[in-house]
Amino acid sequence: MATKITLKADKRKILGRKVKSLRSQGILPVNLFGKGVKSQSLQVKTKDFTDTFKKAGETNLVYVETGADKELPVLISNIQVHPVTSKYLHADLYQVDLTKKVTVNVPVNLIGESPAVKDGAVLVQTLKELEVEALPTSIPESIDFDLSGLTEIGDSLKISDTKAFKGADIIQDKETVVVQIQAQKEEEIIEAPVEEEEPVEGEEAKPAEGDAKPEESAEAKETKPEDQKEPSETKPEPKK
Repeated sequence: MATKITLKADKRKILGRKVKSLRSQGILPVNLFGKGVKSQSLQVKTKDFTDTFKKAGETNLVYVETGADKELPVLISNIQVHPVTSKYLHADLYQVDLTKKVTVNVPVNLIGESPAVKDGAVLVQTLKELEVEALPTSIPESIDFDLSGLTEIGDSLKISDTKAFKGADIIQDKETVVVQIQAQKEEEIIEAPVEEEEPVEGEEAKPAEGDAKPEESAEAKETKPEDQKEPSETKPEPKK
């Protein structure tokens, strides 16, 4: 039997942008909500939340103690993390009914090693999580996919290739590809530019083959008026 995970929380009076002062004191603002449940603004010690989340993730039940007579069963969700420091900024606690199914995202866990990857192929994972419907007490921690059968380029594993879980249903299309073996892309070889010979001092440099002549350069063409004609090389006839 899994160990019961608990988290102590207190009612929170500080709201809005003022919650920054709580974070500086090592306190994390959280919201408790659920279907048919009145939302509550709560706060927990950041250290306690960190330890709890390591154990529970987003798929295991956590029992929140708020000072009331009974503990509230919740799932941790919608965690906000600082983009630079990676510190927790906020989290939601979704209160569940243990007798009713919920829909959650369960992480994909790849096990084993693909012989094709050993030979130099590339493993491409298209799904990191799967949508699962289950009772709160029957949610799997992860969904395993065994890579040992992927022996050739083009081999893949679909959702239907994972084992069934008792009391939990994956609600996505079972033919959806989770991982696939692809050939490794060849690196593009960039040739080093050929060094041109420096012109001898006093000698006019010759344009490279394919280069525009100086008088026909793109810059010259762009600055030339459209109605300007090239000078004629035919000499005018003398007046009689």
